[in-house]
Amino acid sequence: MSDVRAGASGAGNGRHTPLEALGASERNGFEAMSRLLAAPPPLAPVHLACGTQLTRRWLREGFNGYAPGMAGHLVATYHSGVQHCAWACEGRRLNDHLRQGAVTVIAEGHDGDWMLGGQIVVSHVYLTQERLLNSAAQLGTSRRLEVLDRVGFDDPVMARILEVLSDSDLLDDPAAQLLVERGVDLVCLQLLRRYNGGVIASSPARGGLMRWRLKRVTEYMLTHLDRPIGLDELAAQAQLTRYHFCTAFRIATGRTPHVWLTEQRMARARRLLADPALSISEIGLAVGYATPSAFATSFRRVVGMTPRDFRRAL
Repeated sequence: MSDVRAGASGAGNGRHTPLEALGASERNGFEAMSRLLAAPPPLAPVHLACGTQLTRRWLREGFNGYAPGMAGHLVATYHSGVQHCAWACEGRRLNDHLRQGAVTVIAEGHDGDWMLGGQIVVSHVYLTQERLLNSAAQLGTSRRLEVLDRVGFDDPVMARILEVLSDSDLLDDPAAQLLVERGVDLVCLQLLRRYNGGVIASSPARGGLMRWRLKRVTEYMLTHLDRPIGLDELAAQAQLTRYHFCTAFRIATGRTPHVWLTEQRMARARRLLADPALSISEIGLAVGYATPSAFATSFRRVVGMTPRDFRRAL
């Protein structure tokens, strides 16, 4: 399992920093936590959708002071040790013992006064609002999200997910990126299930991408088949974030955007191969392949024969 990194203690500066006043590099939970402590937490070397960040397990020192609100939601769990902790904000006070199997959730922008009795081994997820909203959209929620604050809350399901996401063997393996992304999805779903102040009202299944969006994206592909087409520009055509677009597209079509785009390229290539005046190289360029070999490889994978054999069979 993962190693435990030494953390640092430090007092807050005692001044509230409104979210809108933060610079671009500070508008996330990790930057806020780094300002609060004498040294930043050990951030995991993974790049996740929508700017979500993870830490490894680390030894958090005791703390007594004010912590300003942060952009995004803090989700934490504890791996060893037991410490009393209290958080007070605007007349509310939450307090309990932090322990293995317990979870702390502090919603975006919620500042307060903290008291942590002493050292404890912890890991954090700094979850962006965008990532949470994307998960909510897939569930078809019809009410505004309101993440509930919790301190030392007993949630063995969330704690187990966070335990896996803090494992250094997982975080250091580039091949595990997709597994980590799905783990963060589970964090979002558990937040929506147990920490949402409103009732999640699910609408009927929407089938993913709306029909007008799928039509618009497909028409854009067909207009630009002669050049590379990036995922970001397709998501922009659908007016969705890259992450939400990929998920909704797969639900609607049963295919990834890349597979769908390749199918459009091959459909046009088959039509063009019926014209003997066009060389196979010209056709490959017309459907977005820089070399005849790349075109032939892709064509054979989709159609089951080479472009030359397909033309002969016409």
